[in-house]
Amino acid sequence: MTLSPARLEPVFYPRPWGALSLAPLFPEKSQLAEPIGEAWMTSTDSRFADGPFADKSLAQAWLEMPPEWTGIPAASRGPFPSGPFPLLVKFIFAEDKLSVQVHPDDAYASAHEQAAGGRGKTEMWYVIAARPGAEVLAGLKSWVTREKFERAIADAGVEECLERVPMRAGDTIFIPAGTVHTIGPGLVLCEIQQYSDLTYRIYDYNRRDAQGRARPLHIEKALEVIRFGKQSGGRIEPVRAVRSSITETYLAACPYFAAEKWDFHGKISAASSREHFDLLIFLEGSGRIEWPSGRAAYARAQVWMVPAALGEYQFFPAAHTSLLRAYVPGNLGEFARRLETEGVTSAELSRVVHS
Repeated sequence: MTLSPARLEPVFYPRPWGALSLAPLFPEKSQLAEPIGEAWMTSTDSRFADGPFADKSLAQAWLEMPPEWTGIPAASRGPFPSGPFPLLVKFIFAEDKLSVQVHPDDAYASAHEQAAGGRGKTEMWYVIAARPGAEVLAGLKSWVTREKFERAIADAGVEECLERVPMRAGDTIFIPAGTVHTIGPGLVLCEIQQYSDLTYRIYDYNRRDAQGRARPLHIEKALEVIRFGKQSGGRIEPVRAVRSSITETYLAACPYFAAEKWDFHGKISAASSREHFDLLIFLEGSGRIEWPSGRAAYARAQVWMVPAALGEYQFFPAAHTSLLRAYVPGNLGEFARRLETEGVTSAELSRVVHS
């Protein structure tokens, strides 16, 4: 089967807190009739725009992909196609507050949510754009116990239990399962997460739809999965490595995903790993990608899947390019050792790696 980077088409979802214009990421989607909140770049309904799986959905193509595409991960995890696609990449457009919510971990989802896929949800956000004063709420304050949080739910005081985190473009937030959180207005984010849509709403600001209906809340389940006590999520101080032609910024790594940011303005070379496929998420810039058997143009707000066995490929930017590279790291110990060989210290690793 031909090995080539392949672009995925986004799937857009309306949300009550979304935006009526998705420019400049999607300039064709402005003056919308209803607010769009999320662009799922790797939805299982996303279709490949080109490559050997052109016009097929990601769900269909994933079942057909050989190891040269998917990668050969650690034996303990088995071959990827034995399960669903592992990574969901979204762009989030928040013009109002999202609900206060929490996601379950794998153990809880496996025991209680098999009908919804049985997979928990750990995620991270990279801030693409932020208006002055924009913030997220992530994690409980140190004094919050389950009893105090239940009282806050009853009294509509949930926000006062959460840590406020001011946001600027370029910030990264890590949200492990069990972390209570919400996203505030004025933010455009790239979210990288386990492929799961399990969300337990705790508070939704008494919003109603056109028929006067409220979205359902899931307080009982939320209280079962919230991590009280010491919090492990929040803002990450990334690790930056400047080389001759590229700046690499290591954002976050956990058992479910790893993400790094590449910034470059001249030709660079990259190479795939036989252990995993890569997702390249273009945040700005344009140019072309070349690989042994072909070439293709890239542009802002595109996501490309790079086969595990592609080997070396090059970028020829026409303008300064920023992209996120996301993948499933497999063994975090091996991931840490690779970064150490690149000069990353143990103290820096502790800021990025979340076991």
